[in-house]
Amino acid sequence: MRFLLDAEQAEFGRTLGRTLAAADTPAAIRAWSTGDGGPGRAVWRRLAEAGVFGLAVPERYGGAGFLPVELVVGLVESGRHAVPGPVVETAAAAVLLDRLGDADLAATWLPAVAAGSAVVSYADLARGPYALDAAAADATFVADGGALRRPGGHGPVQPSVDPARRLVRCAEDGGAVLASGPAVRAAAAYAADVARLLTAAQALGLGRRLLDDTVAYVKQRTQFGVAIGSFQAVKHRLADVLLGLEFAEPLVYGAAVELAGGREAGVGIAMAKAAAGEAAYAAARAALQLHGALGYTDELDLSLWIRKARALRGAWGTPAECRARVLPCPTQDG
Repeated sequence: MRFLLDAEQAEFGRTLGRTLAAADTPAAIRAWSTGDGGPGRAVWRRLAEAGVFGLAVPERYGGAGFLPVELVVGLVESGRHAVPGPVVETAAAAVLLDRLGDADLAATWLPAVAAGSAVVSYADLARGPYALDAAAADATFVADGGALRRPGGHGPVQPSVDPARRLVRCAEDGGAVLASGPAVRAAAAYAADVARLLTAAQALGLGRRLLDDTVAYVKQRTQFGVAIGSFQAVKHRLADVLLGLEFAEPLVYGAAVELAGGREAGVGIAMAKAAAGEAAYAAARAALQLHGALGYTDELDLSLWIRKARALRGAWGTPAECRARVLPCPTQDG
């Protein structure tokens, strides 16, 4: 199957990219890492004004309807510019709240999500004990088995490989129970797939940015009087990175098409997440080495992208977990 974005989808991505390029996201990332959410909230409003969050919210609550392909386009750009904050989790929470069928709960939060006035964190305890940026969020929702809770507070921020991803451990009890029963389990499973797909989209955009910046750098850096980009070893390394990203991209968009069509997309999403996470991580490793390890320095903006690539690789499903979903191991019983 050949998949291409239509003209409107492609223009949405380009417009959003220009908007984020003018937003000085490196400064917002550094401020977010210290707990200063002001610049990050300003970037968040730009995303909302462009309609990104509305793509996860039904029209009756002020959104555009759940449009997975367009949402992936938006998340690719958010990854390309390393936008801080729980962008994935807010979109996943919006999908979950809509699918629960609780009109009062949806009416309370979904219009604010679509407008960008609410930053929401979401965690599923079946997939990890941490909620991203709960300390900075206006609300945190926690799926705990057959119950959906809203904790009354949050604990201390935990260290992360990416300082801009500020994690808070969710208590296994406490907080107001908003809903319970089989509907919560089903909605949480669907929201986890959405979060996994959107994380893959972020990783894809991040990897593209790392590759672009590295290609530009190796054309400028010289050794023995010539640009290092002319060396065969460097060309081959970057070609491998490009191939990884090129193979991941149709998996990401193909999974979004499956989700948009109402089909079971879990396996396709797992394939996309594994491929995009590994491709972005390979792009980060190549960027670090070909920049002469300068990517380790806090002063270089590149380090913000490199650290995020490592975090996104494991967020909402490690490569091993995703591969196990694609090719489950047979049991000893046969």
